[in-house]
Amino acid sequence: MASQKTLHQIKIASSGHVFKARPGETILTAALRQGIVLPYSCKNGTCASCQCRVIQGGVDYPHNPPQALALDDLATGAGLTCQAVPTSDLVIEARELKQIADIPVRKLPARVESLHQFTPEIMRVRLKLPKAARLQFLAGQYIDILLPEGKRRAFSIASPPSETEHIELHIKYVSGGGFTSHVFEGMAEKEIVRLEGPLGTFFVRRSSRRPMILMGGGTGFAPLKAMIEEMVHDMETHIGEDEPPPRDITLYWGVATEADLYAKTLVNEWTQTLPHFRFVPVLMNPSADWTGRTGFVHEQVVQDHPDLSAFDVYMSGPPAMVQAARSAFLEANLPQDRLFYDSFDFAPDVPLNPSD
Repeated sequence: MASQKTLHQIKIASSGHVFKARPGETILTAALRQGIVLPYSCKNGTCASCQCRVIQGGVDYPHNPPQALALDDLATGAGLTCQAVPTSDLVIEARELKQIADIPVRKLPARVESLHQFTPEIMRVRLKLPKAARLQFLAGQYIDILLPEGKRRAFSIASPPSETEHIELHIKYVSGGGFTSHVFEGMAEKEIVRLEGPLGTFFVRRSSRRPMILMGGGTGFAPLKAMIEEMVHDMETHIGEDEPPPRDITLYWGVATEADLYAKTLVNEWTQTLPHFRFVPVLMNPSADWTGRTGFVHEQVVQDHPDLSAFDVYMSGPPAMVQAARSAFLEANLPQDRLFYDSFDFAPDVPLNPSD
């Protein structure tokens, strides 16, 4: 193994862009630090949003194992930039993103303005941002709540960027989770929290006019809500201008029981006001009087659309849902570059950057 005291050069084959990784620094951290935006989501190795291919050189995984990759994938050069630490100079194949490259990541204080318990396990937290320090972001991105001892917890932003004074989070209670326990048991209005963001590369690709399928599992609804509300805002503010027709949007939301459709009233309002919008709720544990869809939410998508070649698909939810859906959607002819996802779970703490 090469010495970890060495700066390693990383070259992206398709663009020729070159950057350097510090000792112990992941490919993703090094790229973002130097203004090169690569796809990522969970940042702990449990999804494949950041998958790349190592053409030359070697990597190691000292922080978290690349759980989202099979041994066969690793053997053929696949890697996860969020966990892969170079052990030599590298040449990699990876997609670069331009739409978010100029949005700064900031650390800000925010005040808890309101708390609303949607269900016994899901809390809406509205944070008031400082007047002099707005947070620029794209609908679908997330923030990290910064906690003592360098710990952090990631939450998708549920409010659209057009709502500039507040950030809305949908937080699910996790048994044994220190921060979520505080949210449900001790958090109070006017409390100050520290956050860092925006983070993630989950956002609507505006260059496409293809119909969209949005699929959420549980609180994976949150970033999809932000996307829909921002698209609604765009339509309302461009009335009368020479704009293309709105894209068709179908939202699939998979939850355990009907009570877990915690924003059903809001979604039903969208169905009444947006002519190009369709809503398909899917329950895993339906009551006897439920007449809607049941089972795994991704299977309902494929049942409705056995050929996904004409769609863009955005999905957000736990890793198991994302991994199962990813395989099923690619088998249904969805091109890989039209599949975008945010995978999250109560995972191990993301390691601090070596530069921190």
